[in-house]
Amino acid sequence: MAKEKRKNHIPLRLNILFFAVFILFSILILRLGYIQIVQGEEYEEMVNNDGERTANVDAPRGLMFDRNGNTVVDNELQLTLTYTNRPGNDEERLEIAERLTNFLDIGEEAIDDINEREWQDYWLQTRDEEADELVSDEEEAQLEEDDDIYELQLERLPEEQVIEDLSEEEQETVAIWTEMMSGYNYSPHRIARGIDERTAHAVSELMHELPGIDVMRDSVRMYPYGDSFPTLFGGTGQIHSNDLERYLGQGYERTDIVGTSQLEQEYESVLRGEKAEITTDADGNESMDPGKRGNDLVLTIDMALQQEVEDVIDNNIESTSGSTFLDDREAYAVMMEPDTGEILAMAGYDDHLGTVQSAYEIGSTIKPATVLAGYSSGVIDHGTVYHDTPINLPESPSISSWQNLGHVNDIDAIRQSSNIYMARIAMALADYQLGVSGTDWSGASQAYNVLRNHYRQFGLGVETGIDLPSESTGMAGDDNPQNLLYMSFGQFDTYTPLQMAQFAATLANDGDRLKPRLVKEILDPATDNDESSSVVRQFSPKVMNSVGNTDGDFERMQEGMRQVMQQGGSNGGTAYSDFSGADYNPAGKTGTAQTGVNGQEAQNQAMVAFAPHDDPEVAIAVIVPNTSTSDEDSGLANSITRDALDAYFDMQADGADPEEADDDDEIFRDPDDDLE
Repeated sequence: MAKEKRKNHIPLRLNILFFAVFILFSILILRLGYIQIVQGEEYEEMVNNDGERTANVDAPRGLMFDRNGNTVVDNELQLTLTYTNRPGNDEERLEIAERLTNFLDIGEEAIDDINEREWQDYWLQTRDEEADELVSDEEEAQLEEDDDIYELQLERLPEEQVIEDLSEEEQETVAIWTEMMSGYNYSPHRIARGIDERTAHAVSELMHELPGIDVMRDSVRMYPYGDSFPTLFGGTGQIHSNDLERYLGQGYERTDIVGTSQLEQEYESVLRGEKAEITTDADGNESMDPGKRGNDLVLTIDMALQQEVEDVIDNNIESTSGSTFLDDREAYAVMMEPDTGEILAMAGYDDHLGTVQSAYEIGSTIKPATVLAGYSSGVIDHGTVYHDTPINLPESPSISSWQNLGHVNDIDAIRQSSNIYMARIAMALADYQLGVSGTDWSGASQAYNVLRNHYRQFGLGVETGIDLPSESTGMAGDDNPQNLLYMSFGQFDTYTPLQMAQFAATLANDGDRLKPRLVKEILDPATDNDESSSVVRQFSPKVMNSVGNTDGDFERMQEGMRQVMQQGGSNGGTAYSDFSGADYNPAGKTGTAQTGVNGQEAQNQAMVAFAPHDDPEVAIAVIVPNTSTSDEDSGLANSITRDALDAYFDMQADGADPEEADDDDEIFRDPDDDLE
């Protein structure tokens, strides 16, 4: 029987394959047609834009002006060399650093900043054979891990040997190399600021041989008045690692320059500009979005007065003998408007920042607040009289005034500075009856609370509210009953010069504690030379609280303070000799706090004042800490106050312009200067 012939299935399979290919080609043709017809223009634009490069250029920060329109913080354009780091390019980075040594002038300060580990890392990376000899073959076999071997090499390589082994040129290379490594990966990092045009041009010609290197336009802060008010303007610098996440969330880039302290930091969002954007197409044509300079600040500071107050402090301190100060020489003064809280001048001897961050016992200057606390709590009335004679308590040193004053009332106690009067108020607040058998100090805690709560109403012991990133609130001592009496006349808790100035201003304006301010206005910078700046925001006086005393209470204390400076005679004011002849009708309170420094008895000299007495327009606080207890230089605080008030009223009458810095003075500041 003949076999049945098998059917051939190959043609069917081929047909299926051909059909599938046909379908795929149809889809492809349709897709290409869609791209060409529908999306053609979009892709053509993408092709045309291929090769475009966009670069952001930092916008200059906003300027700062004093209250009279003088530019006190400006910008100076400069050229900056940047380097963009990439992981895994150690050898390339070293080669670039070596080549840059030929272009950059590396100062000794930069070399001094190199730490021991950086010296060692450079030495080990450039001296392979010598590095291998630091670890034996047996040790290398035992350690196995490269990191362990490297750590052992570091341990056996003393810094002195490294530095001695490096030439001057290599040391400069290390300075550049460490700066290059300090930046973030893939972000341009400033490695040299303020390079001249010749250097910039020379580097630019070789840029194709220096991967990661670029030259950008930049700016640096300039201070036309040199060292006047330096630390309180604040500093700028690259974003600190602790703040990086916050700034990135606000749209900053890792390499941006930001305010790092004081006014620059407090008003960072205002001073920051909008970056310029430069776009270069494939043909090399540039287009630019110009960006915008940051907004400007109008400060409350009068720069001419600021310079006068700085000179007053410097002249008074530098005229003292070498034995006057038992520690570093210090003196601080703060002047403000009582009715607005605007700071007119803040100065310290070599340390302006101490006006807000250093706290001291302020002595008898606190006495008006103690008397007002006595009025408010009802333990004394207007005219209450105490006998000023020493107080001797069990297990406590004798307490007395600077001399036995006899019978004194509230105004006498201010004019003649009675410690005993204040101590008796504190005793009454504690319900302690002097000379009465069986009395105790169970009410001392309550007395502490009453006094401190009243002091806080004047800004003593709490934040003043000044527009700076931080301030000290001073320090409150332990509530020991024995110290209560000392606190009542200013020899226990500590306060800052700024708190003292707010206290003086509150006394002057009948009890309204105003928020102190360093900025009056924020301006939108003019975009055209003929266009004036517009006001973005104007700050109005802000009353933080009102002290719980009557107008009559304040009138009593203001009269006592007037007599301190204007009443002479055998029972005259403690500052009459210093202010005799002042034609601006001053009022104030002197203070001396007994302290100890370096195992020696010392004193803080202090004064709070305002003028004119009947219509105050300026308040001032001065403190000179850690002076000797001799009489030779005991009037420094009074002298500084008198000279500063004289300068203020002379300037109101005659006017004055601030003096610009000489060429020898420092009018530029590196953005990374530490001014905190």
